Amino acid sequence: MSHFEFPRSRPRRLRQSPWIRELVAETTLNAGDLIWPIFVREGNGERTEIPSMPGVHRLSIDRAVEAVAEARELGIPAVAVFPATPPELKSDTADEALNPDNLVCRAVRAIRAAVPDIGLICDVALDPYSSHGHDGLLSGGRILNDPTVEMLCKQAVVQAQAGCDVIAPSDMMDGRVGAIRGALDRAGFTEVLILAYAAKYASAFYGPFRDAVGSAANLGQGDKRTYQMDPANTDEALREVELDLREGADLVMVKPGMPYLDIVRRIRDRFAVPTYAYQVSGEYAMLVAAAERGWLDRRKVMLESLLAFRRAGADGILTYFAVEAAKALRG
Repeated sequence: MSHFEFPRSRPRRLRQSPWIRELVAETTLNAGDLIWPIFVREGNGERTEIPSMPGVHRLSIDRAVEAVAEARELGIPAVAVFPATPPELKSDTADEALNPDNLVCRAVRAIRAAVPDIGLICDVALDPYSSHGHDGLLSGGRILNDPTVEMLCKQAVVQAQAGCDVIAPSDMMDGRVGAIRGALDRAGFTEVLILAYAAKYASAFYGPFRDAVGSAANLGQGDKRTYQMDPANTDEALREVELDLREGADLVMVKPGMPYLDIVRRIRDRFAVPTYAYQVSGEYAMLVAAAERGWLDRRKVMLESLLAFRRAGADGILTYFAVEAAKALRG
C-alpha cells in the first residue's frame, strides 16, 4: 500500500486544529502585503462617501493625513493617492496634471510631512484631469500615444518633486515606462521607483473608480479598448510585462485582480519580479453589496479574496479593504 493511500494517509489530520492549520499553511497574508488606494478632494474637514463604493470616502487633505497615519500604525506600508479633481480644472489637454500645486501634489507633501515612513504611490495618467475622461490626449476621436507620453513624463517629474516614492503609470501608452524612467533620471530622481500597470485590461470592473475620480460622466459612452488590453488575451500580458521591465520598471501590476489571477501566476512564474495586483473598485463593490444583503460574510470573503491574490503569486495587493483587513488581521 502506498503511503499516500487511505487509511494510512488522512489529510484531515492536518486540518483538525487551528494551530496545525497555521503551521502547514502554504500562503500567508499580513498588513505588509497591502497597499491602500485613497481618494483626495478639495476642502477642509471633508469626508464624502462614494455611493458606488460603500465605506470608501473622498477625503480632504487634512482628513487624508489622519487616515494615512492610522494606516501606517496598522502596518500598511504604502498608499496610492488618486485625485477627485474639480470639474472646472479639467480640460481637453489635462494641463492640471502638470500643476505642481495640484491636489495630488499638495496631498503628497502633506502626507510626507506628517507620516514620513509610509510609501507614497502616485498614479500617472491623464483621466483624472481630462474633460473627456481618457488616459491620454485625444484628437479626432483617437488617443495620441507619443504626445501623451510627453505629458506623462512631465507629470511624473512634478509628482516626484512633490515627494512621491513610486510613480505608477496606468495609462497603457506604448513606450511610456522607458520615457518616464529617462525623465526621472534626468531630473535627478534616480531612486524613485516605477510600478508599471503592465497588464491593465479594458475591464467593466472600473465603474465605481471612475465615479470616485469624476471621470465616468466625462468618458460617456466611450471606451478605452484601443489602449487597454483585451480581456481575452494572456500571452499579450507577458509581452507587455517584458517590455516594461526592459524599459526600467521596478515592479509590475495586473489590473483588475480576481478575474485575472491566471495572469498574476503566469507573470510571477515567467519573470520572478515583484508582481502586484489591484483589487479594483468593482470587485470591492460586489463583495460589499453582497455582504450588505446578508448573502456573504464580509470579513471572511474579504480575507479569502486577499489570500487568493497571495496564493496566485502576488507580492502585494492594492485594495480598498486595506485598513479593514489590517484591523482584522491584527485582531
